[in-house]
Amino acid sequence: MSHEDTRRYKWNTIPWRSVEKKVFKLQKRIYRATKNGETTKAQRLQRLLQSSKSAKLLAVRRVTQDNSGKKTAGIDGIKSLNPNERVKLVEDLNWKKAPKPVRRIYIPKAGKKEVRPLGIPVMEDRAKQALAKLALEPEWEARFEPNSFGFRIGRATHDAMKAILIAIARKKGGSFVLDADIKGCFDNIDHESLLQKVNTYPRMRRIIKGWLKAGILDKGVFQKSEAGTPQGGVISPFAGKHRFGWNGTIRQR
Repeated sequence: MSHEDTRRYKWNTIPWRSVEKKVFKLQKRIYRATKNGETTKAQRLQRLLQSSKSAKLLAVRRVTQDNSGKKTAGIDGIKSLNPNERVKLVEDLNWKKAPKPVRRIYIPKAGKKEVRPLGIPVMEDRAKQALAKLALEPEWEARFEPNSFGFRIGRATHDAMKAILIAIARKKGGSFVLDADIKGCFDNIDHESLLQKVNTYPRMRRIIKGWLKAGILDKGVFQKSEAGTPQGGVISPFAGKHRFGWNGTIRQR
């Protein structure tokens, strides 16, 4: 059996249930440490998860198999990976490598003539973003308010609608609901404000800053990214909900 066949065999026989359990167990510890105000412990556990083989495997699987946009290429033209290449990506994930610029594509907005700009990272950066998200998300799930719904795990629009109906039913007197849309919201997020909001440990801060400053390749023309987060990356919705903590939140007065 060749080395390539061995790698393919390994990927196809990975005990994913065990991998998911290991990652989830570590995420629960991060969540609890954050809830208890143990910031140093939480960050130590995040660094541990960041270097975990199980977490790397899960991150690569999510961006090469589970993600519906996995067949959209970044600037390297790579749309998909075979089992051998997935294993190699897990082995080669290196946080010291600088991120590559994202590829700009445009998709139509639903029901409108306008288009939405997306920034598609290369596969390696997608995997790193998925890994960073695995480490950061449990911390912030512990911090957000119970009535926050924007980009939250296991929460959707219908959950927010239900919470609105319950809040209105409990409130005496008049009630009102505000529906607002910020034009170019993700395109104009201030990088320094976002980094201050995330307030993470130095290595993670450098990694996130690298993604924010990586630049954009639009039809072969390079553009600096001085502001905004490139929609289309795994980490983008996560960044958006941290910059605007009230995103999707219902408050009762």
